[in-house]
Amino acid sequence: MKTVGFLACETTLPLPFGGIGERRGDAFEHDLMIAALAPAFEAARLDLKVIDWEAPIADFAGVDLVLLGTSWNYQDKADAFLARLDELAAIGIKVCNPPDLVRWNIQKTYLRDLAEQGAATIPTLWLTDVGLSDVEEAFKAFECDRLVVKRQVGAGALGQVLIHRDDLPDPAWRFGHPAMVQPFLPAIAEEGELSFIFIDGELSHALVKRPASGDYRIQSLYGGVETAFEPDAGQTAAASAILDALPFETLLYARIDMLRAQDNRLMVMEAEMIEPYLYPVQGPQLGERLARGIGKRLDR
Repeated sequence: MKTVGFLACETTLPLPFGGIGERRGDAFEHDLMIAALAPAFEAARLDLKVIDWEAPIADFAGVDLVLLGTSWNYQDKADAFLARLDELAAIGIKVCNPPDLVRWNIQKTYLRDLAEQGAATIPTLWLTDVGLSDVEEAFKAFECDRLVVKRQVGAGALGQVLIHRDDLPDPAWRFGHPAMVQPFLPAIAEEGELSFIFIDGELSHALVKRPASGDYRIQSLYGGVETAFEPDAGQTAAASAILDALPFETLLYARIDMLRAQDNRLMVMEAEMIEPYLYPVQGPQLGERLARGIGKRLDR
């Protein structure tokens, strides 16, 4: 029997498994992932071991492959996270997804690479930091009423800021991180964000994520809700094209998040390939699909 490590972090792990006591508001998604994977892995003769990615390296003895899982604090410890993935790979543990991909995907500037490959992306200003003058320039450039400021290394909308043209920040305000500045697109609240889950290069399932009333963030932390849907051929092709544009071989998993533009095209918002939540409730075959993909990688 092979052992698969599911990398979590101190705020997603339950207390008996190394958590710090107060879990993240979305830690229930960790529990849903483990509940979906455990029976499928057992049936495939894979031993599932949940482990903090920051645990001593000795704790990884006997692990054959790791999934990056719910390591959702990596954005504030990016260098240490990348170093740990390299360390695991160096001692012969297969890392899914691999360190080179993570290093490319961890900085949102990968979206520029996808745009150069012809992907439709949201217009973006890439800045080392953001202040009031940058906000004013962005409003002029995009000719919009609202802006979204995001971290270039970030996840889960943490630290994200929505700015209204008629409610500008204080002149002394600084965002404090390398940033991406984008026009706010009403489609996020109207149709919602479309997510396509790919396992081993094949579409597993798709869902639409909508924000709670009065918010624009679609994550469960902020009251967002998810609904499964069956994408049509055009939607599937649009998401698959993003996967095909990646400068890497077939990945074990990927989540392609898309939003409809005013001209009806689907634009890629994110290509989440590090530690995305894979929505097992909307994809009841997720565990079996991952087990098969892992099995192929362990047989190589």
